[in-house]
Amino acid sequence: MSAQKPVRRITTPQIAGRKGGEPIVSLTSYHAHTAAIVDQHADFILVGDSLGMVMHGMETTVGVPLDLMIMHGRAVVRGTKRALIVVDMPFGSYEESPNMAFRNAAKIMKETGCGAVKLEGGARMAETIRFLVERGIPVMAHIGLTPQSSHVMGGFKTQGRDEETWAAHEADAKAVAEAGAFALVLEGMVEPLAARITKQVAIPTIGIGASAECDGQILVLEDMLGLGSTPPKFVRVYGDLGGQIEKAVSDYAADVRSRNFPGEDELYR
Repeated sequence: MSAQKPVRRITTPQIAGRKGGEPIVSLTSYHAHTAAIVDQHADFILVGDSLGMVMHGMETTVGVPLDLMIMHGRAVVRGTKRALIVVDMPFGSYEESPNMAFRNAAKIMKETGCGAVKLEGGARMAETIRFLVERGIPVMAHIGLTPQSSHVMGGFKTQGRDEETWAAHEADAKAVAEAGAFALVLEGMVEPLAARITKQVAIPTIGIGASAECDGQILVLEDMLGLGSTPPKFVRVYGDLGGQIEKAVSDYAADVRSRNFPGEDELYR
């Protein structure tokens, strides 16, 4: 009887090697039980700072602390075996200096066991990305609509509607790719610009509201499951989990009120 081969996690070089190949599948997850389900289908799982809004009722991602990211990151790593786990660096944990970014990125990786971190920003963060990569920390970059900068941007607005802004976004993409990022999230970006960037950079682009022209896609799990508030317009909803939970809770409440539960004979057989 042959021994079963251990499951090996997908690595950052494997993700980077998918440029122009089979589309990369990704979703967010914030807890072990959903991560275990997603793990069977996703190439990488993002423990996004979107958890502040999705899980904790925050209005933006700005208030998410580092320790909260680490706590959820641990849970996702524990619940998975094969997908690469990427953890967001929250606002205020990396912008001040490359040294600060390294300390916090190293803390995330050591305390969660994840395989990479993600940070927002283009050319302005290139020096930091290079600093981290040179010291052994794989980095996924994120440009376009960057939620941590929503106050500066004036809200969650689609990027690239004005063609005059394209050059700046293209420069951001090239800068982070040249700095050593293994992949690049393009969020909230018009399709022609996302397609141009995807062709221009040598690393995979991961779209979220940036068209099918990217090398892969990511969505917030709760959005695509129909759980919570109204999802963004670009989200295709694949389930009605919110409705199913509401019905289940309603049925349970009705059973409690009518004392419709197993009798003592059934419970202690």
